[in-house]
Amino acid sequence: MKIRNFKKSDFTSVKSIYQQGIDTGNATFQKKAKGWNEWNSSFLITCRIVAELNNEVVGWAALSAASNRTVYNGVAEVSIYIAKNYANYGIGNSLLSELISTSENEGIWTLQAGIFPENESSIAIHSKNGFKIIGVREKLGKMNGAWRDILFMERRSKVVGI
Repeated sequence: MKIRNFKKSDFTSVKSIYQQGIDTGNATFQKKAKGWNEWNSSFLITCRIVAELNNEVVGWAALSAASNRTVYNGVAEVSIYIAKNYANYGIGNSLLSELISTSENEGIWTLQAGIFPENESSIAIHSKNGFKIIGVREKLGKMNGAWRDILFMERRSKVVGI
């Protein structure tokens, strides 16, 4: 497996993997994968990576700004998605580990993640990479008519912003 920077030509695979995550019902409140313009504008340009296996993109991770305010430039939110046929291959852990390193090289001192409590594999991957559960955001949004909670997790860099 190879972890590398995202290229625009990866977007078709990235979008497909994103939709697979959406279809689980436990990855995001999003109902449909974003098109290129929306996806591109929602993530930081510098922290977008993909996992490639046998020349196939099998996962991706990216960061979005936590806020537009300058004081929060070092705080970003994690998005990470793995192709359903490649779950439990360690791809998520490898992507998140690389994303942490990439983010620190970009001066980001805090990473945060909002995860549905039912998404145990994502919680485990984040915990393994130094994220701590800060709390539960109860009934944060409705999905298919039902209120959903979000676990709020965070990781503070030990090398940036100390």
